[in-house]
Amino acid sequence: MIKEYRTISEVAGPLMLVRGVENVTYDELGEIELQNGEIRQCKVLEINGTNALVQLFESAAGINLADSKVRFLGRGIELAVSEDMLGRVFDGLGRPKDGGPEIIPEKRLDVNGLPMNPAARDYPAEFIQTGVSAIDGLNTLVRGQKLPIFSGSGLPHAELAAQIARQAKVLGSESNFAVVFAAMGITYEEADFFISDFKRTGAIDRTVLFTNLANDPPIERISTPRIALTAAEYLAFDKGMHVLVILTDITNYAEALREVSAARKEVPGRRGYPGYLYTDLATIYERAGRKKEHDGSITLIPILTMPEDDKTHPIPDLTGYITEGQIILSRELHRKGVAPPIDVLPSLSRLKDKGIGKGKTREDHSDTMNQLFAAYSRGKEAKELMAILGEAALSDTDLLYAEFADAFENQYVSQGYETNRSIEETLDLGWELLKIMPRSELKRVRDEYLDKYYPKTDECE
Repeated sequence: MIKEYRTISEVAGPLMLVRGVENVTYDELGEIELQNGEIRQCKVLEINGTNALVQLFESAAGINLADSKVRFLGRGIELAVSEDMLGRVFDGLGRPKDGGPEIIPEKRLDVNGLPMNPAARDYPAEFIQTGVSAIDGLNTLVRGQKLPIFSGSGLPHAELAAQIARQAKVLGSESNFAVVFAAMGITYEEADFFISDFKRTGAIDRTVLFTNLANDPPIERISTPRIALTAAEYLAFDKGMHVLVILTDITNYAEALREVSAARKEVPGRRGYPGYLYTDLATIYERAGRKKEHDGSITLIPILTMPEDDKTHPIPDLTGYITEGQIILSRELHRKGVAPPIDVLPSLSRLKDKGIGKGKTREDHSDTMNQLFAAYSRGKEAKELMAILGEAALSDTDLLYAEFADAFENQYVSQGYETNRSIEETLDLGWELLKIMPRSELKRVRDEYLDKYYPKTDECE
């Protein structure tokens, strides 16, 4: 029998102290029954002897200390999982939000899953096609990878996230691909954008969507990514699916963590974030990957907005340590009208070499990628010189590189949010741009690939 306590001694903001409890454990779920019969949920944050500090999921308004009862349920937050989740929209705690019926669960899973055992991990090695040239061609996403997108306030990361969710697929296994999309601390307009975009394009049929709005409680925001990853683990490792998890916005998650930490009067770390922010983020990110002897996998794209566009801010800084690279959005490219405004030079996918080449993408992928990087980098330098010294100060070759840099941004990087390019189209477009340069400048491409793909026109000979 579940024991009830009438020993609430203090309520401070989102926290409540219950005295004289027995056999209550950390992270246990609880219910508060108000005098009028209303029931609100809470979660145990700390146990000190017989005192339990709990975090309220809803507002503390209306809780009468003398007349309210608390009962602890003997379990943590659980998610009812089933394949019927695909095509559905849930709130941040996994409750249906689309007007559809409750999920009839195949099983119930504790949302506080464990990071994947390193010994059980399989190495990421398969190419995921996102349809976005700046990612597929230059910073390739590999199945089982953790590849965050670093954005800035006001940049179109929501449009890019929706595009990747719509278009992503593992070549040759489209039918077994699913997307788990979790949005944390977003506005109603953003939530409506994601839901309507997925419905408009039909992507909703293979997507599980979790939305936590900005006016929802912070504790719910802290649970949302864990609930999303629990759904992903079920689809990947129980049902053998290739699951792409997109989490936006990790910054809102970290702000909620800071709010709860401040309410608990914990000693703050950098910029007021709790000292355990690195560990906490790792418990989320490290649940992604491939497992040996399992067909399914979880590939993770966390999206975070960098406060003041600062890459050294604790959230992007710590995320960079845990994940395998980053895709960085550029405010300068956004102002130029490049969409999506991916800044390819500081972006990095540490596993890109594992997912490209013959049998995965195409044999010339690695060489053309290196050549495009080199040519674009030199082209940007040439444009900077041009701005300082004037066009007349540049050599003919430097002018070609400057022309290449403009064409690269306008044709290769900028493709809009509705264009879905295959990897062959991306690689062919790369060769089309390399036509601008004479063959003698293409020093990073092997002769056999130049003979096969480089156009043999009179002016290029």
